[in-house]
Amino acid sequence: MEFTIREAALSEAPIIVSHRRRMFEAMKSGSPEQLDQLDAAFLPWVSERLANGRYHGFFAVADDGRIAGGVGLWLIDWPPGPYDQKPFRGYILDLFVDDVFRSHGLGRRLMRHAMDWAYANNIHILILHASDQGRPLHESLGFTPTNELRTWRGREQG
Repeated sequence: MEFTIREAALSEAPIIVSHRRRMFEAMKSGSPEQLDQLDAAFLPWVSERLANGRYHGFFAVADDGRIAGGVGLWLIDWPPGPYDQKPFRGYILDLFVDDVFRSHGLGRRLMRHAMDWAYANNIHILILHASDQGRPLHESLGFTPTNELRTWRGREQG
């Protein structure tokens, strides 16, 4: 089976939402109710950003027309720093390949496509959060841990 990579259209935002949900389901992250809330909140968010060019979705499409998987690239505002003075960083998210299409290297192809698009569009720093399953792929593509720390309400210590 052959696959092509193409950019998602605004009308395909529900497919991106479905991929995101299925990604979280595969990671066993969130209850069905939480994922329903996620779907409802994410659809307008991703639709707005697809429309204004701040989110680029890329799909791997099988030669029979089925969408086998996808990845997102969100262009986030970022202040200039010593290593990069560009106004954006690329945040890669929602890498998903349907179980039926695994073992074809599509995760790697989708990642390379998003990375190549970013570099060609003058986005030189890319960040992501990796699942345990995805970490080996991302590290093989040059992603390395950084010094980021985080907290969120309800998780504070002490």
